[in-house]
Amino acid sequence: MAASDTIPPEVISKHNKSEDCWVIVHNKVYDVTSFLEKHPGGPHIILQYAGLDATTAYDEVHAPGIIEESLPKEAYKGSISDSDLERLPKLDKPTASPDQSSAPEPESSAPKSYEKPLLDSLINVYDFEAVAEKLFSPKAWAFYSGAATDLYTHRLNSSLYSRIWLRPRILRNVKTVSTQSSILGFPTSLPLFVAPAAMARLAHPDGELAMARACRDEDIVQVISTNASFPLAQIVRSSIPEGSQESPAQIFFLQLYVNVSRQQTVNLLKHTQELGVKAIFVTVDAPIAGKRESDERIAFDTSLSSGISGAGSKNATDTKGGGIGRLMGSYVDCTLTWDDIPWIHSASGELPLVIKGIQTAADAKKAIQHTRHGVRGIMLSNHGGRSLDTSQPAIITLLEMWKVCPEIFEALEVYIDGGIHRGTDVVKALALGATAVGVGRSFLYSLAYGQEGMHRMIKIYRDEVEVTLRMLGITDINDLHPGLLNTRDIDRLVPDEDGQRHPYAGRGRNVIRSAKL
Repeated sequence: MAASDTIPPEVISKHNKSEDCWVIVHNKVYDVTSFLEKHPGGPHIILQYAGLDATTAYDEVHAPGIIEESLPKEAYKGSISDSDLERLPKLDKPTASPDQSSAPEPESSAPKSYEKPLLDSLINVYDFEAVAEKLFSPKAWAFYSGAATDLYTHRLNSSLYSRIWLRPRILRNVKTVSTQSSILGFPTSLPLFVAPAAMARLAHPDGELAMARACRDEDIVQVISTNASFPLAQIVRSSIPEGSQESPAQIFFLQLYVNVSRQQTVNLLKHTQELGVKAIFVTVDAPIAGKRESDERIAFDTSLSSGISGAGSKNATDTKGGGIGRLMGSYVDCTLTWDDIPWIHSASGELPLVIKGIQTAADAKKAIQHTRHGVRGIMLSNHGGRSLDTSQPAIITLLEMWKVCPEIFEALEVYIDGGIHRGTDVVKALALGATAVGVGRSFLYSLAYGQEGMHRMIKIYRDEVEVTLRMLGITDINDLHPGLLNTRDIDRLVPDEDGQRHPYAGRGRNVIRSAKL
């Protein structure tokens, strides 16, 4: 049968079993027989729509374009007209898989009468967070807002910025200020970028597409998560103005989790290069998922999957809970080492690499040794407190580097994320040597208002940064320096030496053992 043929409903309905399964999505007919066991949500959910229209169920949890990315071209069998589609029986609601406990559908946590405030009435990051908590489903809110175990690191990421004091200089002409800067040589209107954040479609149907368009309009960089909702090509192309035949002018970087199937990583990196993505942020601080208890307590959507990595879960929960981060992260290769950096550089077509997840000065120094393998920057990050609770906040790592290896600031670009809620936080990080800062959760919260929410959030950060610069007596963001800050309140928290020369190293355990003898 030619792929261009219109297929009658009587023919489609015959392909209704596991060994011969066709489904309809947006009037297109696909043979998904070979994909059943690969489906992140398991085969059961697809088989309920065997020989039927699965469009509504598909759209609830999948981004447009994923089906074309996931299936070979020969899986497409043809199309069905709207009139013929009406002749097929309708499945009102799928049932749970036999090996899964049925969980209630997540609903919005907002009261039934809740109305979002007008976008213009939101004036800071915390306003967006309050709306998101009421508007997002309980599962989406738990996934986005949660962090590891007792949330100490998550809270300290933010609170330590308030313990760094600003030291303004007065009587300066601050009529005009510039926030223009660059990241890896690419110009940006503000040294703040959208940090990689998974599954943005949980917040808004346009998810990462809304992010891409807003970043294009505001001229800032977006780092796309390997676990993004949409296929990579769709995100990149979404930044091209409608009707334009030009290549994307928007700058994209890709955050990479290396897959246990290394060939899949090679394929993704090749695709990344073909799409014109400019750099790779290699995540190294999450070889396994942290214990995020608020996320674990709520059942996982059985059909949720990433448009890039394909990550998902075949079970709503397991004995540990229903955490999206953990259940989707099973493909991440926990054997990754520094020795793999040359391989990643080669597989990417020698794109610039950024090591994302540096948490000590010792590892920052090791990154310098890999500049010959394409490492051009490091990102100080503890995964927003999501990985290992009580790991030190990134701002402490930034200060530690000044004590232990100040040469890093000449050798590599340095980025930082975690707890950056105010323009003053951005300015403090930049004054302490950061090239740019990443923001993740806040932009996810802004998607409560879609693309316009993203615009609003970026403008809030930009305005707060400009106000802070003027108050400090600075007219160019690239002129920030440590002399504008007083860090005395947190200096005592900064290690003086790397871990190999810790004052307790080589003492305690041996002394205790000797005493017992």
